[in-house]
Amino acid sequence: MRDTLYVINPNSSQAVTAGIDTAMAPLRRAGGPRIECVTLADGPPGVQTQQDVDRAALSVLRFAQEHQESAAGFITACFSDPGLHMLREMPGTLSLGISECGALTALTLGQRFGVVAILQGSIARHWRNWGAMGITQRVAGEVAIGRGVAALADHDATLSAMVAAGLQLRDEQGANVLLMGCAGMAAYREPLQDATGLPVVEPTQAAVSMALGRIQLGW
Repeated sequence: MRDTLYVINPNSSQAVTAGIDTAMAPLRRAGGPRIECVTLADGPPGVQTQQDVDRAALSVLRFAQEHQESAAGFITACFSDPGLHMLREMPGTLSLGISECGALTALTLGQRFGVVAILQGSIARHWRNWGAMGITQRVAGEVAIGRGVAALADHDATLSAMVAAGLQLRDEQGANVLLMGCAGMAAYREPLQDATGLPVVEPTQAAVSMALGRIQLGW
């Protein structure tokens, strides 16, 4: 029975998965598909380089193939959307990526969105994605906080860096909505929104919201 929406964390961090799972709480409802957040134990500690993305893509595909019969859909919960297009080649499978869905959601909340990225090296990959989507003119810019996935667990230091990045995007680059550029940032949406006064999109919530709507409508 296809009753589970799988939210796949392609890295091996249980802490990241726990944060994603907490962020799913407002979206869980009686009678809806079960939202299950899973960690891929064979994934890299953090998906931070193109090599990590390519490695994670194969793990995501393998998981989806093994769970297709029970899946209402799959969410790739990594901002590089590893494996997304391979999943979309699986017939009859709803597959969404958090980067694509996060950006599309941000476009409905403001004219130009800014991305709070984790590392400077991630930004070129993001811009390739925005170019492929044809939305570069709507991206105000990106600012990296200089913290890898593991370092995001340090709440005070991470939030301080994210607020500084958000204010820079707002005040210097003209962003009127912020998009968090990593699933590991899930716990910081509300405090970042409060500190900057801008709407903040948590991309896994954006992707799961879209998936639930499509399941409900039979799309």
